Amino acid sequence: MQIIEFPLRGEFITLDRLLKATGVAGSGGQAKTLVAEGRVQVDGQDELRKTAKLRAGQVVSLTGVRIKLLPPPLDAVAE
Repeated sequence: MQIIEFPLRGEFITLDRLLKATGVAGSGGQAKTLVAEGRVQVDGQDELRKTAKLRAGQVVSLTGVRIKLLPPPLDAVAE
């Protein structure tokens, strides 16, 4: 299983944007399709909201991939 650690740039990221930003989905449309088909879980629960707001500490899973959301780097918080 591929594990991706993704540091946030702000308070949250939407699920579809996360899938695209990590390269799990090649496009926003593909990301939305993965979610709509029920292939994505957040913290072990099926997630069907394409724009669900995800925050640090949450884990997104789909076949063969687990994405751990990390808090923003300290230097990004100070800006």
